[in-house]
Amino acid sequence: MEYKDYYQTLGVEKTATQDEIKKAYRKLVRQYHPDVSKHKDADAKTKEINEAYDVLGDAEKRAAYDELGRGHRPGQGFQPPPDWGTQFDFGGAGADDFFNDLFSHVGRRARGGAGAGGGGFQMPGEDVHAAIAIDLRDAYQGATRTISLRVPQHDAQGQVTMQDKTLSVNIPQGVTPGQQLRMRGQGHPGFGGGPAGDLYLEIQLNPDARYRVEGTHVYQDVPVAPWEAALGASIPVQTPSGTVEVTVPPGSQSGRKLRLKGRGIPARTPGDLYLMLNVVLPPATSDRARELYEAMARDLAFNPRERIGA
Repeated sequence: MEYKDYYQTLGVEKTATQDEIKKAYRKLVRQYHPDVSKHKDADAKTKEINEAYDVLGDAEKRAAYDELGRGHRPGQGFQPPPDWGTQFDFGGAGADDFFNDLFSHVGRRARGGAGAGGGGFQMPGEDVHAAIAIDLRDAYQGATRTISLRVPQHDAQGQVTMQDKTLSVNIPQGVTPGQQLRMRGQGHPGFGGGPAGDLYLEIQLNPDARYRVEGTHVYQDVPVAPWEAALGASIPVQTPSGTVEVTVPPGSQSGRKLRLKGRGIPARTPGDLYLMLNVVLPPATSDRARELYEAMARDLAFNPRERIGA
């Protein structure tokens, strides 16, 4: 049998509310009703629309349909999962009445009717995936953040409505970009007493002009004065984990990379912090500064383009 995408039939997203589904259904019914439509397949189209709304317009049926059809595409071959075979009778059902047959059993079970085990129909909720942006300092030290999500909930009548949810999230020390934090039971609600799904939060870093992150390694530009680079110096550098004293080797040039082992993101295997030296020249905006530059030009006889033959 082939899988049918009822959301596609009604032209709505899978996150559509019940009101949006109802509006889409009414619009399509008016468009394709055999009494007014000139569409050559109006009867078949109307049947498809009614079949789709019969499922998606009912919160119970919609939840079961979403669970069974997860990961399937229209026209794709479909077989019920093995564990569903013990709960519902699929024998003799054709492609056209597969879901009708399924949901007739679901309805009886949800109302407490006889069936496998005789219990009410239960279904776990779907997982939710979202992103959370943090500062690099949070990845180093850990933090607590509050987030707001808009998630579907079942109301007292069993209808699906969208509600705002506020959660407090603990950001553990050592998280890296792309890592996912799992919050159990904070996903979509289950049906019939089934457990809720989980919430997965993907870590993203807020842009910071001072740092570049690659996995657990962190890269940071450090400006140095010409005399610090030429003569060597010990300078303080403000890093994501605090201020450290760094030794600049004599004769350093712009682009030189200093490695501070284990000073990257403190993951299970800590990364390294790489300091990229950038020699910054003082401006010649005073008479004294110009005199010093003129003395250097005269006494040092330095040609920075000598290596390239200029």
